[in-house]
Amino acid sequence: MQKITIVLIALLVAGIATPLQSQETIKLDEPERTGGMPLFEALDKRQSMRSFSSRELSGRDLSNVLWAAFGMNRDDGRRTAPSARNWQQFDIYLIMAGGWYLYEPREHVLVKKGDEDLRQYAGSQDFVATAPVNLIFVSDHDRMSGASPENKEFHSATDVGFISQNVYLYCASEGLATVVRGLLDRDLLKELMNLGPSQHVILGQTVGYPGN
Repeated sequence: MQKITIVLIALLVAGIATPLQSQETIKLDEPERTGGMPLFEALDKRQSMRSFSSRELSGRDLSNVLWAAFGMNRDDGRRTAPSARNWQQFDIYLIMAGGWYLYEPREHVLVKKGDEDLRQYAGSQDFVATAPVNLIFVSDHDRMSGASPENKEFHSATDVGFISQNVYLYCASEGLATVVRGLLDRDLLKELMNLGPSQHVILGQTVGYPGN
């Protein structure tokens, strides 16, 4: 708690920790739903990489990786990754140099939530602070109706694996670098991102072009 307080004070002094930001909406490119590398080739190339170029992701790659992760692939609102009882409890936040955003799959848009660069707080490894995109997978327990607290934790832990594997497969198919990460200060991120009591940071996943 002391660490969180110190960081929040530092952000306030710097003039960048403003909880109520104008919610700019960014329309993503239409995702590519056909073509790409054959599945077995993508599985063969799937790997974790920890060296990233600082170059920003193209609009095409950003759109496609988010749709692959947990986008809508049917008219009834169902997704590219399964969730227990179709709770769809996960939100994907993006932490980038120009701010942090919420992915809204129904409209396939990004909603800007803050202007600050939170990458240094998105994980403990050095590459996290300079990679172009850090995905933060957040489970909202309020959407998991009828589940016990233990089952909410269990299904959050299992369902996030489907989402992160989709990211891995897209990155493998397009020659991008990615690694899923459990080393992150969840309480600190929850405070910095102004998440609600029912929202829980589960994992992070860094995405970018391979470094040297």
